[in-house]
Amino acid sequence: MSGVLNSVDQRTNLVGENRLELLLFSLNSRQIFAINVFKVKEVLKVPVLTKMPGSHYNITGVASLRGESVPVIDLRSAIGFPPSRLEEQEQNLIITEYNRSVQGFLVGQVRNIVNTAWTEIQPPPKTAGRANYLTAITQIQDDDVSHIVEIIDVEKVLAEIIDYDITISEGVLDDELAAQMVGRNVLVVDDSSTARTQVKGTLSQLGLNIIECSDGLEALNLLKSWCDEGKNVASELLLMITDAEMPEMDGYKLTHEVRSDPRMKELFVTLNTSLSGSFNEAMVEKVGCDRFISKFQPDLLVEVAQDRLRSLLS
Repeated sequence: MSGVLNSVDQRTNLVGENRLELLLFSLNSRQIFAINVFKVKEVLKVPVLTKMPGSHYNITGVASLRGESVPVIDLRSAIGFPPSRLEEQEQNLIITEYNRSVQGFLVGQVRNIVNTAWTEIQPPPKTAGRANYLTAITQIQDDDVSHIVEIIDVEKVLAEIIDYDITISEGVLDDELAAQMVGRNVLVVDDSSTARTQVKGTLSQLGLNIIECSDGLEALNLLKSWCDEGKNVASELLLMITDAEMPEMDGYKLTHEVRSDPRMKELFVTLNTSLSGSFNEAMVEKVGCDRFISKFQPDLLVEVAQDRLRSLLS
């Protein structure tokens, strides 16, 4: 099983090229699910798990991995299926890092890794409803048969377990800027409705008006339409906050397109992503983002917005 991800460190060059690699797996059903390889640390057979009394009902237990205690989430149960049964079905553990935390997801069969383009990734059908646990879907060919792959909204799964707090710490808000914040526009671009809600809930406390887009292409088309109408994008928006990974166009490509268009190149862009590490900081510099924040940090979101306003008023 360890061989599935033996080259994960070499895969980071796909990020920023509007491409990604998906780790495919099942949840002991006919459906094929996926998450981005870049967020996966390792895949292994399920070790001995220690039960935690009083923990969330979707937490199967805790695994001890090289001295680190890792909570294990029953992904099947977390997205609305009947809970997994360890003794009856094939089970594997996908260890991931999201939002500066490490957790394991209990899944069924781990299939393989596929390389694809974000342009091949589509949002889930609107008829799926708002309660679904998908950020996107795509298709793969297997023995000349086309299969739908459902990409899990991991941030939604985690938010229902961790309950992220949008409270702004005492001393972060600048009272002298409060009146100047009210009514200014912020564009939030993220394929996860949960992530957009978290950012909106945080920045709305400052009186900011939040405009939402669910992928990079939608955001780019909106910005271009404003430019075509003669609007100054950098004046219309205090800043744009974008995720890195999104269907049709990722955040790096979106930023590159913004910087390449003279009409909007001055727009202040902040990358807000669950992908973390020095690689992202290098990508921020490469494509021209102004700031980088690892999700989810309300105080930092507020500080970025206030710093941007200070620079405009100075």
